[in-house]
Amino acid sequence: MSKILLIHGSCHGAWCFRDLIPALDRLGHDAHAIDLPGHGQNPAPIETITLDTYRDAILEAIDDQVYLLGHSMAGYPISAAAEAAPDKIKRLIYLCAYAPQTGRSLVDMRKSAPRQPLLEAIEKTPEGLGFRVKLDHIERVFYHDCPADAIELARANLCVQPIAPQATPITLTDRYHSVAKSYIRCADDQTIPPEYQSTMVAHWPAQDVYHMDTSHSPFFAAPDDLAQMIDQIIQQDRG
Repeated sequence: MSKILLIHGSCHGAWCFRDLIPALDRLGHDAHAIDLPGHGQNPAPIETITLDTYRDAILEAIDDQVYLLGHSMAGYPISAAAEAAPDKIKRLIYLCAYAPQTGRSLVDMRKSAPRQPLLEAIEKTPEGLGFRVKLDHIERVFYHDCPADAIELARANLCVQPIAPQATPITLTDRYHSVAKSYIRCADDQTIPPEYQSTMVAHWPAQDVYHMDTSHSPFFAAPDDLAQMIDQIIQQDRG
């Protein structure tokens, strides 16, 4: 049995892993998810939320070495957690996520992508500290291959995404680089272009890059297949 901690992406919460957690449990793993500050059942004033508060929430949730999976935006906070406490993390798993580069923010990296499919689907909050996804766009950008009940769950739970964590450059040293990493690329992703996902990990060992033919939300579109892929990653570590 391996412990797996699941970290959601922008505007989401632990609720998005509704189907993945039992699929991982059936394979014999101990999987759980948390709400980052300001998401789901973890309210916080938006002006207090930073990349560091995301990092600290992740580290506080780890009581034993874990496989740490981050979806989309969560590529940044899981990387920050690995930089701060590499001994707590068995392996980082990036699920169609931003694989960060030192000195750059997530916003910097997003702007480097060849396309910006998410931009027309989001709008800033009035005070300018966050953004939300327009509800009439969510199926197109996140869930076009997902079941209807999952889309309705998302419609009821998507929240405002603080901008500050995404606008903060990250510093990565040998501490981060000492942690093993895997990447799961989603070939039908309408949020982070699949070709940009390939670019971000072009220098990674081929055996650490996996592929799924899904949207940006494989935890809803193909939870059993995703669980099997995560299990494959873990089994390879066991040799």
